[in-house]
Amino acid sequence: MASIFTKIVQGEIPSYKIAEDDHHLAFLDMMPLVKGHCLIIPKQEVDLIFDLENEDFKDLWGFAQKVAQKMKKAFPDLRIAVAVIGLEVPHAHIHLIPIHKMEDMNFKNERLKFSAEEYREIQKHIINS
Repeated sequence: MASIFTKIVQGEIPSYKIAEDDHHLAFLDMMPLVKGHCLIIPKQEVDLIFDLENEDFKDLWGFAQKVAQKMKKAFPDLRIAVAVIGLEVPHAHIHLIPIHKMEDMNFKNERLKFSAEEYREIQKHIINS
């Protein structure tokens, strides 16, 4: 069965895309810890990040770096934190999280909710940075 991320890649589930190439996709997390929380995924469905082939693994991190640099321009007063948990969705993914302090990336924190308009504004802010 396809993961929710594969359904996003295939356009079956809408998302707020930040960046995309032939092999990777970056989009806003729909259950973010903070404003601007992004997910980076390979389009290929692989459960665990360390199961990616060596070159695919390197390429995923290179793509994440490009997105993080764009996010840093969008949120210049924040650090862009990185997390790989591997429990939430059975599809390899990297969390990029703009943070003020360590507690901002505590996955036990209550998740934020934004309106579609707010998500579009966040998306536009990152893309246009």
